[in-house]
Amino acid sequence: MLAPKSQETKGKFISLRFLFLSFLKIGCIAFGGFTALIAVVENDMVRKRKLLHIEDMLDAISLALLLPGPVAVNVVAFVGYRLRGGLGALVSATGVILPSFFLLLGLSYIYFNYGEVPMVTKVFSGFVPAVTAIVINTAWGMSKKAIRGWFEFVLALMAALILLGIGGFYVSLMIIFLAGLGGLIVYGRVPLTLEKVSDVGAATIDPSFSKIKFIFSMVLLGAFILFFLVPISGLGNNSLARIFVTFSGMSLMLFGGGFVFIPLIEAIVVNGLHWVTRPEFTSAIALGQITPGPILISAAFIGYKVKGLLGAVIATFAIFFPPALLMVSASQILDHIKGSQLVQAALKGIRAAVVGMVFAAAVVIGQGSQFHWVTLIIFTGCMVALLRFSVDIIWIIPIAGLVGMLLY
Repeated sequence: MLAPKSQETKGKFISLRFLFLSFLKIGCIAFGGFTALIAVVENDMVRKRKLLHIEDMLDAISLALLLPGPVAVNVVAFVGYRLRGGLGALVSATGVILPSFFLLLGLSYIYFNYGEVPMVTKVFSGFVPAVTAIVINTAWGMSKKAIRGWFEFVLALMAALILLGIGGFYVSLMIIFLAGLGGLIVYGRVPLTLEKVSDVGAATIDPSFSKIKFIFSMVLLGAFILFFLVPISGLGNNSLARIFVTFSGMSLMLFGGGFVFIPLIEAIVVNGLHWVTRPEFTSAIALGQITPGPILISAAFIGYKVKGLLGAVIATFAIFFPPALLMVSASQILDHIKGSQLVQAALKGIRAAVVGMVFAAAVVIGQGSQFHWVTLIIFTGCMVALLRFSVDIIWIIPIAGLVGMLLY
């Protein structure tokens, strides 16, 4: 079953090879976060090649913001699905992820083989305060849109305090659930004209919608969550199966972007499974920032530490495939999702809590910094560069690493 195509695509055959090479190129140049990647996709697929309507891109972004998972990769999966169905989604998402995967794989090899070399250690020590500054800057930017009144402020503050005071994966889920419930209670009957997304674009439900395929996808996604939440006897702690179950389950719990995932994934892979140490986890986040891909590519670093190359492949597939599958499935009922007043009310509460969780993530990362005057210099310099001069993130971390190498 192929998804409906835009008017421009009628009569044109979009090959899987074309999709793979196009998104492979995009994955190599789209530095600067998910907004930069989406901008490159829009420029290439809508303006340059005229394969999609601008409304298609707006629909994709709207839906990706409502669902769990990395926004940019989910948008890419949506575009691939519109052009060549399920295989198109898989090929497109794979192409855009591969450049970051191979770059992070090489950096992981260097880290685990030369990470104890004093000079390399100094470089990574410089990364930590830089990543802390980047997360704070991200949280600040999110707060401008998500926090518009006292209720949202209280939700954000309480989310941050609870996450820092108690912590843990299930506490994070509780925060999201209660924030959504609070949004329903407070905003459920209030017209949310500023948040409404149904005017963004006119989605069309696939006339060849297959209930069987949709149900199969939902059962598969439910299985990912069930296997993650319910202990399975017989799976070794460091086995490939455990890596897949862990990352595939967590990927469907991610609402609000990659930075929100930091305390969740830390609670599992550092405190729970002990796959990596806190300094190694912080380095994984820093390395993920160096790549042009989403921050969740850091899963490859953790998989590589546990099971080498195959572990990196399994972890990467598991962290990106389930949300992309959900994105493709939900795209068929887009109108029902984005037009729901209750969904928008719940998300208004969740987004406020997400801001607090991102601020908490900054604190978690900052705890891995060295207590040193150089740390303060790097952190302050990065904050000024980001807030005052809007320096691109691609320059922040390498420069911070260089400063750490010279001054620590």
